[in-house]
Amino acid sequence: MTTSVPLCSLPNLQLRFLCPSDLIEVRSLCQDWFPIDYPYAWYKDITSNPRFYSLAAVLDGIIIGLIIAEIKTYVKLNREDQDILSPSFGKSTCVGYILSLGVSEKHRRNGIASLLLDNLISHLTVSENSDCKAIFLHVLTTNSAAIHFYEHRRFRLHSFLPYYYSIKGRCKDGFTYVLYINGGHPPWGVYDYVKHCCGLVYKLDIFSWLYGRIRAAVHWLWPGVRRIVIENTTAFITQYS
Repeated sequence: MTTSVPLCSLPNLQLRFLCPSDLIEVRSLCQDWFPIDYPYAWYKDITSNPRFYSLAAVLDGIIIGLIIAEIKTYVKLNREDQDILSPSFGKSTCVGYILSLGVSEKHRRNGIASLLLDNLISHLTVSENSDCKAIFLHVLTTNSAAIHFYEHRRFRLHSFLPYYYSIKGRCKDGFTYVLYINGGHPPWGVYDYVKHCCGLVYKLDIFSWLYGRIRAAVHWLWPGVRRIVIENTTAFITQYS
């Protein structure tokens, strides 16, 4: 039996956005946490460029957790990610892309990753970000801990990405996981269209409408039908009496 982890069990934990002076510390942490070797320019961007949502969890002045995300428009997505949303949303629709989410090993299972992720989700579901319809990420197929975490947080598996990563000169497979927000949804299949039509029928209450029309028709026709039945019955009795 699994026990639920509190949102954060470290009362002195603080959240703040990264700044340029964090670059060296963040680089050291990412090199320790992740197998991917990010270029120096990437660290410079995430600690200084406002287009990134770079949030740190800080305990006693030390960064122990990070989430790095970027809001992108549909037209700027890579080709392998362009089927995340239904085309009906249009090319100016936005999505949030999680580049990295990590926590120091000694502080894991304290709810820090959930706290960071919830902060991002809250940011992307306020009214001014209502045009953001999904949050997605890529993850190594072998990273079972991360996969379990995201699935527990209602992210759904969207696609398999063969040879997506290059790690120490070797190609590794990846998955795309997506959380739909603000009414977003993936491209529809036949089942989705049938479900949608059934939902419309239910909302219109067409069966009650048909029942009412049939009942009204019977009510209108019944006097004439009753008269014909009575006349025919009377004629039959007269004929054989």
